[in-house]
Amino acid sequence: MSLPASDAYERYRGPEFRRLLGAARRSLERNGGEITGSIGLTNPTTEERNAIIGITGAYRSADVRRVSLPLAALDQNVRNVTGASLRDVLERMGPPLRFRADERSAIDQARQQLLAEGEASALHAENPWYKEWLSGLASDGTITGLINKEDGRLLGQAIRVLEYLYARASGSPPIMLAALADATTGNTKALNPGQGSLPTLVLRALATARGVPLKAGAEARRELWDAFDVIVDDLASRVLVLNLPAAGRGLGEWLADAARYGTPFHVTLHQLVTLPVTVHLPRVYVCENPAVLRRAAGELGASSPPLICAEGRPSTAFHRLARLIVNGGGRLLYHGDFDWPGIDMTNQLIGRYGAEPWKMSAEDYLEGLRTEDDHVALSGKARSTSWDPRLSNAMQEHQAAVYEEGVADALLADWGGQPL
Repeated sequence: MSLPASDAYERYRGPEFRRLLGAARRSLERNGGEITGSIGLTNPTTEERNAIIGITGAYRSADVRRVSLPLAALDQNVRNVTGASLRDVLERMGPPLRFRADERSAIDQARQQLLAEGEASALHAENPWYKEWLSGLASDGTITGLINKEDGRLLGQAIRVLEYLYARASGSPPIMLAALADATTGNTKALNPGQGSLPTLVLRALATARGVPLKAGAEARRELWDAFDVIVDDLASRVLVLNLPAAGRGLGEWLADAARYGTPFHVTLHQLVTLPVTVHLPRVYVCENPAVLRRAAGELGASSPPLICAEGRPSTAFHRLARLIVNGGGRLLYHGDFDWPGIDMTNQLIGRYGAEPWKMSAEDYLEGLRTEDDHVALSGKARSTSWDPRLSNAMQEHQAAVYEEGVADALLADWGGQPL
């Protein structure tokens, strides 16, 4: 005779059944709910051993190391006591059974659906970096992780952000990060750090598009957004200039005054956007390291030629000002570090603005090697130097970097002889 239902279920909540029912649960989940095979316990307690003896009717000695029983025997015992199947009892006691094969099938189906959505984007056919990004998300478990967290929609949002950025016309003004998020997701904060997986998905794609690793930290994220003309903070994005007179109220007046006194001046992106200027200069020099501009200000002052500084990696403010100079008929003459990131930056400025490498020849590099005593080994991917192929060859041969501040004497000597 079965016990009353409430008493029957309580019987199986006792400690002697805890591990046994746990093993039964794992077996059912693994086998799609089928009552098949055996389950067992290692080093059973006296209570556990007695429970199994009661179920099977077979004696087990007290020194037994492992006891097992057919899952069907446990199912029959549960039916006799409760009137319900083992599966029903486990479901009622909770949590619900999770059938692994069914879950794997559902996850695989969702995964294929998300990949199909990604491959349907026009970016997939036109950009190898996009294929690499999507393939990486599939192979490293990122897409599966999104599905498990019920965040699969984020992949579609990331794709819309990328499509939006690549659909923008060349020369379009920078866009604020909040405006980009609002236009693509309807939430102005969706691309902010700490807002789940979406910002990381997008930044990972942008890093892949640029052929660089995705680095941690606020500065690295800002630089990556800047590279695609997305403004994270229009006050933090800035460019350092020296002797760069400009026309325009407010900022133009400040730049003209600073040039009159040979004073370095930091220009923010906010100023460039809200106080437009025009620049009409035949040539403007560009350096990579602010220490070089500092020396030009200290030693040449107002007699230094116009100079803007990338401060390591060009910001959105730098790019906006560079466009103003080129659109005003000016030429950019660039000098940077003789290392692979510096060469990469040179190539980017050549491609983007038609910049002319200045004192960036193989002879300049070799002279820098001779004058510098402490050389740092080159690292990273070698880059081509189309303006002087001998430069790349020389750098690969010597495997040593020459940093801009180490050759500043030669730069200032040329600038000091420039006519105003």
